[in-house]
Amino acid sequence: MAQVISNSGHDDMIHDAVLDYYGRRLATCSSDRTIKIFEVEGETHRLTETLKGHEGAVWCVSWAHPKYGNILASAGYDGKVFIWREQGGQWQKVFDFALHTASVNIVTWSPHESGCLLACASSDGSVSILEFADNSWTHQIFAAHGIGVNAVSWAPSLSAGSLVSSSNNQGNKDAVRRFVTAGSDNLLKIWDYNSSTKTYSVSTTLTGHTDWVRDVAWAPTILQKSYIASASQDKTVRIWTTDPGHPGEWKSTVLGFEAVLWRVSWSLSGNVLAVSGGDNKVTLWKENLRGEWECVKSIEE
Repeated sequence: MAQVISNSGHDDMIHDAVLDYYGRRLATCSSDRTIKIFEVEGETHRLTETLKGHEGAVWCVSWAHPKYGNILASAGYDGKVFIWREQGGQWQKVFDFALHTASVNIVTWSPHESGCLLACASSDGSVSILEFADNSWTHQIFAAHGIGVNAVSWAPSLSAGSLVSSSNNQGNKDAVRRFVTAGSDNLLKIWDYNSSTKTYSVSTTLTGHTDWVRDVAWAPTILQKSYIASASQDKTVRIWTTDPGHPGEWKSTVLGFEAVLWRVSWSLSGNVLAVSGGDNKVTLWKENLRGEWECVKSIEE
């Protein structure tokens, strides 16, 4: 049964709505420059807080893992990333990151095993990583895609195949810090962290799209293969795969559509891919036993 929040309290278009880890809180953000937090209980909900501070439309919100506390990140057209934290029932802005020179399009937290890390993708062509450790926030920012970065997605903290390999029982020491970015230069780039230099660098560039790559999603599965899905204005989704035997070799399968594509999203188990585009349709895709991708459902508005 769907619950509809008809009176959102926002005065303009809502751009994002995200439930926290437990599904008890909903954060929404809007062109009215505010973020609103609702308590959700069963069939009821109530507005508990309105967070203000952005100077333009707020594009996205993202909850950190609860082991780091009640932490929410927001980003918007003003180029700023805010970190909000609730303590003792009061929300406060605990970090204000303003080094991007254009809109910040998306923010996303890393798997909690890798640490409390937030990746931010901006139209200024750069990516920033904010890290909360030892009760303080640090950051680094670096150029990623010439014309602008549209999306970023973290890899699972365990490498593909590690669950089925007997050698990996090290726990967090083996947590991987790796993510993929999508750009207006038609490229995808995979970034790896070097723990000795404490920097991120490109390990692989994936080419094939012929127009802006609007979204990218790394599948959360940690079975034999790694999967990345990318959605582009060239009306294709590409599903990129690699296996532990050939870690740097990515092969892509192309799914063709009749409309520009906006978003891709994996199920929690990583075996179903949802695709949405400019035709107001959502399609669900699954890999069959022959390794081919089939549309298993189409949802139309």
